[in-house]
Amino acid sequence: MSQNVYVPKQGNNDSHASGNHEQHSDWNAPIWNDDEEHSQTKNRVEMIYERSKNVIPVGKQSRSFPWYEQIIDPSDRHLKEDIIRLIVQYLQEEDYLYSAAALQDEANVKHKDVLAQQAHLQRVKTAILEGDWAEVEKLCSQATFKNLKSFLYEVYKQQYLELVDRQEYQKAFVLLQKRLKSLEGYAQRLEEFHDLCYLLTCKSVNEAKSFRDWNGTMAGREALVEQFQRLLDFEVTDTSAPVQVPPSRLVQLLQQAVAYQIEFSRYHPKAAPRIKTLLEDYHCFVLPNREKQCFVGHQSNVKCVQFVGESGAHLVSGSSDNTLILWDTESGEKVASFIGHTSRIWDIDVTRGGFIASASGDGTVRIWDAKSDIRSSCRTVISGHTRDVYTVSYHPRENHLVTGGYDKSLRLVDVRTGQTIKTFTGHEASISKAVFNPHGNLIISGSKDSTIKFWDVISGVCVKTLSSHLGEVTAVETNASGSLLLSSSKDNSNRLWDIRMARPTRRFKGHQNTSKNFIRVGFGTNEELVVGGSEDGFVYIWDTETGNLVQKLGPCVGPIYAAQWCNRQSLLASCGHDGMVRTWWFDPSTPLTDDDK
Repeated sequence: MSQNVYVPKQGNNDSHASGNHEQHSDWNAPIWNDDEEHSQTKNRVEMIYERSKNVIPVGKQSRSFPWYEQIIDPSDRHLKEDIIRLIVQYLQEEDYLYSAAALQDEANVKHKDVLAQQAHLQRVKTAILEGDWAEVEKLCSQATFKNLKSFLYEVYKQQYLELVDRQEYQKAFVLLQKRLKSLEGYAQRLEEFHDLCYLLTCKSVNEAKSFRDWNGTMAGREALVEQFQRLLDFEVTDTSAPVQVPPSRLVQLLQQAVAYQIEFSRYHPKAAPRIKTLLEDYHCFVLPNREKQCFVGHQSNVKCVQFVGESGAHLVSGSSDNTLILWDTESGEKVASFIGHTSRIWDIDVTRGGFIASASGDGTVRIWDAKSDIRSSCRTVISGHTRDVYTVSYHPRENHLVTGGYDKSLRLVDVRTGQTIKTFTGHEASISKAVFNPHGNLIISGSKDSTIKFWDVISGVCVKTLSSHLGEVTAVETNASGSLLLSSSKDNSNRLWDIRMARPTRRFKGHQNTSKNFIRVGFGTNEELVVGGSEDGFVYIWDTETGNLVQKLGPCVGPIYAAQWCNRQSLLASCGHDGMVRTWWFDPSTPLTDDDK
């Protein structure tokens, strides 16, 4: 159920919010002082509604071929050459002629090196077929490829077998002693070297068990050439005339890739979308208006929820019943329970690979593997805080964690060892939330002392403090580029900050956040929306650009503590005091606004 409320801002600058700190009369711009500006805001909200209606839900489609990631081998040299040719063609078509020529020259130099290497290897093959073993050994000494000793063992073995076949036992014995003995460990079977020794007493190579299938000198050499080819890390490149690159081939491939992403998304656009970036996957703009799934299983209120991994195919929730539950996003079924904490779960964070970090009132952080066969087992327990741990966040490289809590300190932890590397102190009250900026060089923390602090990861020094909030700060989150910061506080407002200017640019109001709860806020669809919880039992959604409230989802029984958006799934997840986890989606059969009813 959705309740749409359009609230244009009216002189909402709140300069008193800064107290005795920095005052910005225009920080909440735009301020609507005339009908023209009011009309522009109204048009912006109406545009959001129209964009959301411009989609058709088709459900989350599963790929019919689960091995799609294995289709292309990025290490294949033929494909690498094709990619270079595609880039050169694109640069030429776009008139980057000097760049295209430089790239082509560099690629040609590498191609000449490959050709020289191929000629060298061809000489090795010729020498093998001619039985010129001295030349083979000389050429191999100049070659640089893996498994060289393994190949030399095969060369000496062939030479040895030919000597035995000609009954030149003295020469065979010398070769066995000087060459083959030191390479005994490269024999394919344990008994093979013993059979080589045994051949010194035989009249025929076929008398030894390991060589009963030996078919003579030439057959052995030809087999050795084939084996040599298999041992090489690289394959012989076809040096014939290359296939002509079709016009605009790179652009065609990109169009196919985007079309594939659209085909497998939860919503299909009614009209061809305009793709503004290729640096991330296509995500359809969606304004949720209806509950999709309700996840039942916790025995107490649910403080936090996160989508798991890059695909978001699973959800994980943390509760005051001391457990985490892993859910199937689509079906709503419980996949696994994570048991080990002895107090409520305050916060969780998840890596792209599916590792879950949970912060608890028992003073510990635990790390779990969502992909493990034994999903209920804890991988690591991190201690150090004296009381409740309220927040945990992974570093962008996922090799470190930052934790914070009741003891007013932040801790930088090595995930591999579980050891604290650095401690950050300076807040005057409990730390409710801490995150890394996207570059990983700063930690941003919000506290019950009503401030937001920026910490240099290397030095541990606080480099900036924001003090505009009137109430306790309950959440902080940056956008993908790290230029903007969202914060929520117990003064019934969420704020959007320009990090570089250290000033708030927008305020999001209408929800309730004044009690003892941690009410979180985050970015929604493509960062064009802001989503957050509220103590009145609704999920609130605002327009990032104007700050206007564009959607309310609910009501639920009791406060909504957090809302989390997943671009890949095009779903919004929420959790709250009623012990339920919910997902929300856009359903065209349900009115999006009051005017649609």
